Amino acid sequence: MKEIEEKEELNLITLAQEYSDEDKARGLLESLLWPDGAICPHCKNHKEKPIYRLQPKPTSKSAARKGVHKCGACRKEFTVTVGTIFEDSHLPISKWLMAIFIICSSKKSVSANQLSRMLKITYKAAWFMAHRLRFAVAPEMPLNKLLQGVVEVDETFVGGKGYRCSQMRRKTPVVALIERGGNMQARVVSNVTQHNLGRVLNECVSKKATLNTDEHDAYKPAGKQFKAHQTVIHSKKEYSRRNADGSVSGINSCESFFSLLKRGVYGSWHHVSREHLPKYANEFAFRWNTRFQTDGERMESAIGMVTGKRLTYKEAV
Repeated sequence: MKEIEEKEELNLITLAQEYSDEDKARGLLESLLWPDGAICPHCKNHKEKPIYRLQPKPTSKSAARKGVHKCGACRKEFTVTVGTIFEDSHLPISKWLMAIFIICSSKKSVSANQLSRMLKITYKAAWFMAHRLRFAVAPEMPLNKLLQGVVEVDETFVGGKGYRCSQMRRKTPVVALIERGGNMQARVVSNVTQHNLGRVLNECVSKKATLNTDEHDAYKPAGKQFKAHQTVIHSKKEYSRRNADGSVSGINSCESFFSLLKRGVYGSWHHVSREHLPKYANEFAFRWNTRFQTDGERMESAIGMVTGKRLTYKEAV
């Protein structure tokens, strides 16, 4: 019970003071990823055959690597980082935990330069660390659960004139799909067309949902496939409308998400490439979907998504 209480109170001070020791940091990561005991990442053995924690013999002259387990089924050795975004990372687990907390608790995100200064690591390491986490929290396709109920859909454009990066001279469309009172998905598209919007809607939204969009013509063909399609007319300065049945039509949740995303782009990163923009959008979508959690709970949610995902530096760049 004491362990559960400590997890709920995770914050940056606790991580810095109590888990700066690598053994304690590894123990915390094991408790978060293996709450019911170690799981072999090679054969997924959990309870069929015992898993041993390797300990050096008192008479042994060679120091055994800490945190190593051996599976009784496949006889392979592993640590808690194998098969996760942490695998083959030379950074201490303690710094990984602090980086995850910082990113998860920063409402408008944090730049790699800032992360580098706070953790005293190189810019390259901080950049790769942040991208690994964004890769981990990205939604798996196809989605396990489509957006339902009233779903607000809108698009915005990121980048364009004034950006130093030559690849962002042309603005890039980002589509937000938000289940009112629930979760959301963010998608980066090449351009706003009937085909692209229709594909995104089919990937993310249940056909039983009620769509709320603006008057953009590109939504009309795809909107016919859903239970209902309600629009607000921005050209007539209509941003929210109460219908006869008491329901409210509008896309203000999308506007709120876009304001956060753009504050991250303009204020934290200053510019992003078209290729990496989906990762940054997914980071903001993850924080939106966990907005009702505390910073510590959000960190635990992010760590719970790192298993089975690997991103090499060559793939990231």
